[in-house]
Amino acid sequence: MAERAGVSRATVSRVVNGSPKVHPSSAAAVRAAIADLGYVPNRAARSLASQQSLAIALVAPEDVTRFFGDVYFASIVAGIHSRLDQSDYVLNLMVASPDPSAKMMRYLAGGAVDGVAVVSHHASDRSLERISGILPIVFGGRPSVEGLDAYVVDVDNVEGGATATRRLVERGCQRIATVSGPRSMQSALDRISGWRQVLAANGLEPGPCVDGDYTVLGGQRAMREILDSDPSIDGVFVASDLMASGAMPVLFERGYAVPNDIALVGYDDSAAAQACSVPLTTVRQPSMEMGREMANILIDVLAGNVDKPRTTILPTELVLRESA
Repeated sequence: MAERAGVSRATVSRVVNGSPKVHPSSAAAVRAAIADLGYVPNRAARSLASQQSLAIALVAPEDVTRFFGDVYFASIVAGIHSRLDQSDYVLNLMVASPDPSAKMMRYLAGGAVDGVAVVSHHASDRSLERISGILPIVFGGRPSVEGLDAYVVDVDNVEGGATATRRLVERGCQRIATVSGPRSMQSALDRISGWRQVLAANGLEPGPCVDGDYTVLGGQRAMREILDSDPSIDGVFVASDLMASGAMPVLFERGYAVPNDIALVGYDDSAAAQACSVPLTTVRQPSMEMGREMANILIDVLAGNVDKPRTTILPTELVLRESA
């Protein structure tokens, strides 16, 4: 095949394994040779020869209902899959409780997968420390445990929370609350920090901060608690669009108009943002790109390119709609 394509065997191998580090003309020549010769890679044979499983595990230490009900996770999976689809690796999805079992850890450490991608990491989960250093690990979002031998793909959640809160201040809001994510997750803590920083910079006392658990029902419950504790609220930073989709109907039930009485800013720029009764102003985080970059890092590391940045930060941006 290398002779047919006019390239080296190493170039053929890189193209077959989905490496992006091949000149487009060489990659096109190899793909043409593959089509002409009817070549079909023997995954099992290659796995034995390379002593690799050619599988990547996506571990989500999360409740199954929440994982499959949150479009953020769907975007991450889509991004990972789109990159792996260009390689010879397959994706194993492993949804667990917030503290994965010993059985799952034995599976991961036992050679069944070559690398691990982790999303939705909680501070209570110490299990991944057991495979840190055994397998390459990349986290989608900064983990809540320090000192892991791992790569991280994240956004600047402190700045994202600040951007959302700044928008509310610009609208003239004086009493700004937040519906946060679980305090066991670093993303939630960072968004709270950004909210607090902007309020302090503008001489404003923070309104209530209530955990909405990154769920629709949690957003409903948290919004009721905020209004019960402080009816003077005129702005709310809701730290996920899914929670905002639960919070907004509560405002309508209580007789508030959005944004005239209470302005709302969400986070994610997911489909939930546009499905709200009043389209949601939100902070976009590029979750599909995050998934793609997580997979890209694992593929590169498994190919021997370990000279990768330990932390990759992707940009966020404010998306203006009618809610604020």
